[in-house]
Amino acid sequence: MEWKVSSALLFLSLQFLFLFIFAVNTSSAAPEGQTTTSNLFREYIGAEGKGIKFDDVPINPNVEFHFILSFAIDYTNSTEPHPTDGIFTAYWDTQNLSTSAVSAIKARYPNVRVALSLGGDSFMDQNVTFAPKSNDSWVENAVTSLTKIIQEYKLEGIDIDYEHFGTDPNTFAECIGQLLHRLKQNNTISFASIAPYDDDGVPPYYLALWQKYGDLIDYVNFQFYAYSNETTVPQFIKYFYKQSTNYKGGKVLASMGTDVESNGLSPKHGFFKACKQLKKSGNLHGIFMWSADDSKKAGFPYEKEAQILLATK
Repeated sequence: MEWKVSSALLFLSLQFLFLFIFAVNTSSAAPEGQTTTSNLFREYIGAEGKGIKFDDVPINPNVEFHFILSFAIDYTNSTEPHPTDGIFTAYWDTQNLSTSAVSAIKARYPNVRVALSLGGDSFMDQNVTFAPKSNDSWVENAVTSLTKIIQEYKLEGIDIDYEHFGTDPNTFAECIGQLLHRLKQNNTISFASIAPYDDDGVPPYYLALWQKYGDLIDYVNFQFYAYSNETTVPQFIKYFYKQSTNYKGGKVLASMGTDVESNGLSPKHGFFKACKQLKKSGNLHGIFMWSADDSKKAGFPYEKEAQILLATK
């Protein structure tokens, strides 16, 4: 009888232990296929007209560092700008962030790569709207004009940051997907990213693109700084895993804004604490910030802290 009681207790104890371990694992686990870590740091630069230079930004040699030139836009530079059906022009600070500046920063730091971002929120006080005349014409014009810019500046990558749309999600997916396919097929770029955020009008476009052409997208620069400024660490982690599920199999990056307009989880309220939790669980795929222009005045304290975190083994 004593042996039977002990065996029963042992069996119940093992069952309890198994259920406890299972509960802990499932409550904190990332979506399937997401357990990777990275030392990637990315930062948008050149959109604010503040005269920033690449050399202004601190670069830790122990991270993979991506500058993202902001923005290339398919709009006319006129009194009343209008879409050009995929004929892109470089509208970042081309004086300070010139072709020679790109070459110089990459020569100085072998860990630096430079990309350009398409679209953005606004241009000359009006929304930058994705509005192709047709799929074929937009793709042909975009491939031609962007190839010229990318080769002139010797860039490695492209980022998609359209936030306003004058067409349906399927058209956006086909145009951007074919653009990425052509640029990669021609070895014009080596990596691509998208920059969605959680707004009723935005996710359908990027999710349609991801569903059809996700294999061409290397990074998801999800704009977590578009969430409420009352975001807590647990909420940030919840948002991160939600978007990791939406962009299943993708490398979703943690993000914060350094401008006064950005919301989300700030360093003051635990941004780096959240990043450390993601890193500890093996789910920090990198960090990106908007933007270097806004960080210059304060001396880039958050860029320095982020890169130290990423570089630490």
